[in-house]
Amino acid sequence: MPPQKVLLNPEKRVLFLTKDPEIIRQQLHEGLNLRMEDLEVEDLLDDINTDVMTPAWVCFDHLPAEIAKNAYAGLMDANGERVFGECELMDGGFEAIVSGYRKGTGSSRETAAQCERWSGIRYVFAASFAPIHERNNLNLGQLMGNHEMLVRLQAGEELPLSEFTANYDKVTRMIIENGGLFNFSRKIQSGEIELPPNATGKRPMTMAEKMMAAKMLNPGVEGRFVAAGDAILAQVDAGFSHEFTSAQVHLFLQQEYGEDYTVANPEKLAVFEDHLLYADGVTRFVPFVDKIQTMRRLQREFQAHTGVRDYQAKNGVSPGICHQVAREEFIDPSDFVQATDSHTCMGGGSNALAYGVGATEYAALAQSGFTFARVPESIRFELVGELNEACCAKDVILYILNTFAKREDTLNRSMEFGGPGIVSLSVDERATLCNMATECSARTGICEGDSALAEWLAERRPGSSAEQIATSFVFPDEGAEYAGGVHQIDLPAMVPMVAEPGDPTYGKNISELAETSIDIAYGGSCTAGKVEDLARLGKRKQISDQDDQYDKTSRQQNLLAVGEMILAEIMHNHVIGKHGSQANEL
Repeated sequence: MPPQKVLLNPEKRVLFLTKDPEIIRQQLHEGLNLRMEDLEVEDLLDDINTDVMTPAWVCFDHLPAEIAKNAYAGLMDANGERVFGECELMDGGFEAIVSGYRKGTGSSRETAAQCERWSGIRYVFAASFAPIHERNNLNLGQLMGNHEMLVRLQAGEELPLSEFTANYDKVTRMIIENGGLFNFSRKIQSGEIELPPNATGKRPMTMAEKMMAAKMLNPGVEGRFVAAGDAILAQVDAGFSHEFTSAQVHLFLQQEYGEDYTVANPEKLAVFEDHLLYADGVTRFVPFVDKIQTMRRLQREFQAHTGVRDYQAKNGVSPGICHQVAREEFIDPSDFVQATDSHTCMGGGSNALAYGVGATEYAALAQSGFTFARVPESIRFELVGELNEACCAKDVILYILNTFAKREDTLNRSMEFGGPGIVSLSVDERATLCNMATECSARTGICEGDSALAEWLAERRPGSSAEQIATSFVFPDEGAEYAGGVHQIDLPAMVPMVAEPGDPTYGKNISELAETSIDIAYGGSCTAGKVEDLARLGKRKQISDQDDQYDKTSRQQNLLAVGEMILAEIMHNHVIGKHGSQANEL
């Protein structure tokens, strides 16, 4: 349980993650101690990515104590040298860590929060936090605060726990006060804690609000109505984990509920093998092969123990990228989906509410069948017109990143996509918009449904007609409140864009770039791994998902062959020119 009064331990230290790596090294190696009052927020690192905190190879350890040994292993200086050596955060005697804006952007990996907690960090201070990372910290029982609070603490002031919980809803406060999600969930199930009915009365709602209201297990006296900021208990329709996270989910459930634990709705859950499928053939991963095999083995154990759906590789062939297969096979309109992949929000292209969570949160919802959610604010994008032939949905989302996400208009909000222009985008293109809500540091993205989506889903849902599926579509109410505003996106005005190295927030119009040689061409990323993307890249006829002559495995092999031809064509040209319409798909 957290202390009711927070006072910095004079025997412990505060680590400031500064933009100057040498100042970090001085704190790690030379005993330099800094004070927040002597620094400006501009001195601190912004947009610290979870991949920097725990790069992929660090995540091959599923035990948090082992992960912590390589905390911040991805933070490099200008010479490509690690700023943090092995165990340096753990051995530094730090109890607090400080950074700038948007701490924890990127993937939903909970290992980023774990590497700090198991290194002795108890207090995390930043100008702002990316939403999934913030949630992961809360679930682990970490206390988060702002820079002003740190100034007071370093001056010797004692702060009440209520200052760390003041900006949160009642449920989140209770999670913090009980030391994390597992303790809180256990008390809910035992009846020690009882959530009051939601207080919000009848009101017009956004798409995200309507979807959460429909799944709410603690409705108010006026019915199922919610508003941004409401804390609710909600039923989860579906979820999935993959080989990077299933081992931890299995471990945490064993630790919390015993070796004979069960999950509530195994038919609604799934495991995927997609992240590490080709790791054995990557030279730099050779030292980690044994750890990778352990993670695969533990995922198989988890699947066999629980009976969840099995999308693991068979004979070296994976069914596909988890969030892509999920939208094709089991995410439906109005569903509430949570999974351990940051791009779970891709399901929003199917008019569903879907977003990524960490291993702790997923383990808790898998065991109980419900989750604790805070209703997000929303921002709406009205699409008008049609894209010109040189552009695609990736250009639209890069424009939104560079315009709205950069100034944090999308931060922790649900991004709604609608308007008359939405019908001009294919179902796959809409999925691209929602997929990259994560890069916008948004909670999720949701597209309005139409006949094209209904027909696309009907082709993949035997026994369901397009008409039946359309009855599940969720649209915003007239008069719904958008804290992030309503913004018109003029599709004909979009231009081809690319994301500059390091962060897609800083996209550039291709016409602004000098000709740039291509060293590596890659098709099939988590955003651009759809059949339509491959067909567009090669300007080839789209391969039908319903072609009877291919079973799933042979269809994938055929796609690989097409992909090889496409990449050969791209590399033959070898240059991104000013009119390289699909350069951003690489």
